[in-house]
Amino acid sequence: MASESKSKDQKYTIIDGKDLVLGRLGSDIAKRLLLGESIKLVNCQEVVILGRKKFLVERYKNKISNKVIKQGPYYSRAPSDIVRRAFRNMLPYKNQRGIDAYKRLKCFNSVPAALKDEKFATVESAQVDKETTFYYTQVGEICKSLGYTKMN
Repeated sequence: MASESKSKDQKYTIIDGKDLVLGRLGSDIAKRLLLGESIKLVNCQEVVILGRKKFLVERYKNKISNKVIKQGPYYSRAPSDIVRRAFRNMLPYKNQRGIDAYKRLKCFNSVPAALKDEKFATVESAQVDKETTFYYTQVGEICKSLGYTKMN
């Protein structure tokens, strides 16, 4: 199921994030990272969050604006950074095992030129069921509403 490639003697799995639910995908990826697997996630702007767009945008706007500007915390508006931060919160990122696992994760908004010829895997348990799920929003749409302009 998972495609593996070699780059500088390091194996990694490439996962296509198109129409995958963020939370379900994150729990699967967090388990894999903690077991020592290296993962590259492409198409982060097409990852789906369950919920209505209006409420999701409000939640992220509150997160960004509910801070002292000079002191942080700083939240990125890029789709790959939002997805990566969500996965970080599913790892024990304050100890060395979690730090090492987090370093093995790479996220990309679209498919980079170096990975275009590779085969992509998907996580079947994280697929959004479009027949029964009515309210879902892509991360890219939320980022556009937050003011992110570098969409591909």
